[in-house]
This record gives sequence, structure tokens and C-alpha cells, in this order.
Amino acid sequence: MKVTGDSFANALTAALKAYTADLEGDLDELKEDCANNAAKELKQNSPKDTGDYAKGWTKKKTKDGFIVHNRTNYQLTHLLEKGHAKREGGRVPPKVHIAPVEEKNMKVFVEGAKKVIKK
Repeated sequence: MKVTGDSFANALTAALKAYTADLEGDLDELKEDCANNAAKELKQNSPKDTGDYAKGWTKKKTKDGFIVHNRTNYQLTHLLEKGHAKREGGRVPPKVHIAPVEEKNMKVFVEGAKKVIKK
């Protein structure tokens, strides 16, 4: 494509908009994949008493991306992850299950984003 001096700015703007739109689409797919994987892993790795807590993990789309949360027993996430005091004294030890999944999926997202940007 031949561009004259007057239309160079317009051509550059159009090319950058097309590149940005393509990049955003690929990053959105990557975000959704990571959110799906995180919810799936949390369902498998969560502590199971009755099973309701583990089944409650899901993803929710927001304007900025996705949030992985427990829709059924959200109150338990902090208590299980960090441990808590017992009524009669003593402590319940933590059952760390969220942090490893978060860390793993953050690494996957960062590596995937690098690949998307380099192509």
C-alpha cells in the first residue's frame, strides 16, 4: 500500500487500531481460558465435606476480565484458606487450595500474553 505524506497519520492510526483490536481479542480469549481452568482446578482441589463448597466455584465476566469466585459458600473461602479460631479455643489449620491455583494461572496468563504480544 502506497501512502502519501498527508494520509500517513490516518494509515498509521488505522493499522494501530486493527492491531489493538486483534490483540485485545486474543487476550480476552486467554483471560477466559485461564478463568475456566482456575474454576475447574478449584472444583477438583477444594476441601470436600458435603461437596457444596467445591461445586460452587465459577467464573464471572466483568468489564475488565473475569473473576473466579465461589457462588455458594463464599464465606468459607477465607476461613478455609487461612485457618480460623475454634469456639472452644485452639485453631483450625489452613487448607491452602486457592493460592496455588491463582499462582499457576497467573503464570500461564503472563506467558500466554507474552506469546500473544510477540506474534
